[in-house]
Amino acid sequence: MMTPTRRSLMKLGAAAAGLAPASALAAQAPDRRLGYAIVGLGGYADVILPRFAECRHSRVTALVSGSPEKARRYAERYGVPERGLYTYETFDSIRDNPDVDIVYVVLPNGMHHEYTLRAAAAGKHVMCEKPMANTAAEAEEMIAACRAAGRKLMIGYRCHFEAANREAMRIARSGEIGRPRVVTAEHGFTIGDPAQWRLNRALAGGGSLMDIGIYSLQAARYLTGEEPVEVTAVEATDRSDPRFREVEDRINFQLRFPSGALANCVSSYGSNHNRFRVVGDKGWVDAEPATAYSGNRLRRLKDWRTEDHPVPEAPQNQFSAQLDHLSQCVMTGVEPIVAGEEGLRDMRIIKAIYLSAREHRAVSL
Repeated sequence: MMTPTRRSLMKLGAAAAGLAPASALAAQAPDRRLGYAIVGLGGYADVILPRFAECRHSRVTALVSGSPEKARRYAERYGVPERGLYTYETFDSIRDNPDVDIVYVVLPNGMHHEYTLRAAAAGKHVMCEKPMANTAAEAEEMIAACRAAGRKLMIGYRCHFEAANREAMRIARSGEIGRPRVVTAEHGFTIGDPAQWRLNRALAGGGSLMDIGIYSLQAARYLTGEEPVEVTAVEATDRSDPRFREVEDRINFQLRFPSGALANCVSSYGSNHNRFRVVGDKGWVDAEPATAYSGNRLRRLKDWRTEDHPVPEAPQNQFSAQLDHLSQCVMTGVEPIVAGEEGLRDMRIIKAIYLSAREHRAVSL
């Protein structure tokens, strides 16, 4: 695994914690809106598409779907012209559409690699949902393709743009709770239909760790502001359950950081979790829910009292802020705070987590 320099870690940490304010980018960016093509009209597209109405620098100009009828319904709802409708077979002709600046890949994990490469070859910038790919090798190819094409690649880590998470990062990094010593991060939900793509290894790349456990991994990294140096993991999966013939159910992992901080992380498809806590030598801050689409709440231990901590009001919600961030980066030439390299780091750590669980040993990073 490549070891980031201290300077690169400080830069990443400052940006993620909101110390490099988005308003600085907004001030530099022209007052115009770049065009997005949304690739994949599944459930998450229904979350993203309404948020374009709140964007200052982004608009939806194209849709890509395997169902032309569905694409036309969505086009009518969101004002996308007929020339902006594509199937997966006609996707490559998007290169000829000047109204599309950015392609947002909202497909099953196993398709991220292909469509990022195809978007870069079409000369478009790319937003790709997390996890970035099924493997670290695919992630490396995605970064290389976008770099060769001279295009930006950003990963959809929406929590870096969410007000409660940004405030928790600020508190954890500022020294207000002392030195972070222990992080607990738990994410999971009870998964249903065995036929869904999330339970298909080829499409998902893995089970709960790839889907929901990545939130625990991200929280451990962005709350400490460090990269782990060692991981240990244990898996518990009932292979007789038809949901888990190909992928894992629960996988718990521990990360050790250079400062000595430890993170205890939960990933589960069999129980419901959405919380994190970072404990320093002078107090703690936690969130529950922590990474929901809305309603995230913070608490703090301060002067030996537990109290609710107000979440600062943000000018944008996490979704429109994320969309506009990439548009601003494209217009100003600045790298996104969650560029492809951020996704690659997660993929390499996830690989080590699986190895540790499989071989029942600690794995150095």
